[in-house]
Amino acid sequence: MIDRKFIRYLSIFLIWLFSISGIIGFLTPEYSEWFLSMTPFNLLLTFLIILVNIEKFKIQILIAVAIPFLLGFITEGLGVNYGLIFGSYAYGENLGIKLWGVPLMICVNWALLTMASADVAKLFAKNIVVTSLIGAALMTGLDVVLEVSAPRFDYWEFENGVVPLQNYIGWFATAFVAHLGYQSFKIETNKVISLNVLISIVVFFTVFLFY
Repeated sequence: MIDRKFIRYLSIFLIWLFSISGIIGFLTPEYSEWFLSMTPFNLLLTFLIILVNIEKFKIQILIAVAIPFLLGFITEGLGVNYGLIFGSYAYGENLGIKLWGVPLMICVNWALLTMASADVAKLFAKNIVVTSLIGAALMTGLDVVLEVSAPRFDYWEFENGVVPLQNYIGWFATAFVAHLGYQSFKIETNKVISLNVLISIVVFFTVFLFY
């Protein structure tokens, strides 16, 4: 029988191991390029950690997760190719394989952020519209922090180096729709894992606001 408690503790350890080692690695010039190249692996690992900690895995989970994944791909594609939704920007080379100009890992990122922020949102409300609004606000707030370091890490960069207000409006609207679709399936993920994922991301990128 699988020891769920052991898996949970191991997952939390890995979340913080990768986050702290990433901070140290990014701040160490001789190793920063290697750590940057590992970004897709880190995103995928975090996504899998959230999935592994779902106690009752069922096919509906894959459908629910596909909603933010596909929505992220479509909106990001419209953005990088036509300047729609988020504004005019382009992705760099540190997020891995691209399709239609969109790194597939950024779609995974949309899925994992939706899953994690949905758990946090449900701590404050029960109504799906309210929790979707809270989740969308959490994701948009996180994007504000991410935008500062994204060009530095060659993740993505907006035209002329200026992040337009359109980007944040687009993020909130897209995240809200993603939450409505995802949360309608009532997936029971592990709230402790989701909290650790979100806090570790905030800690990681907050550090680079000052470096």
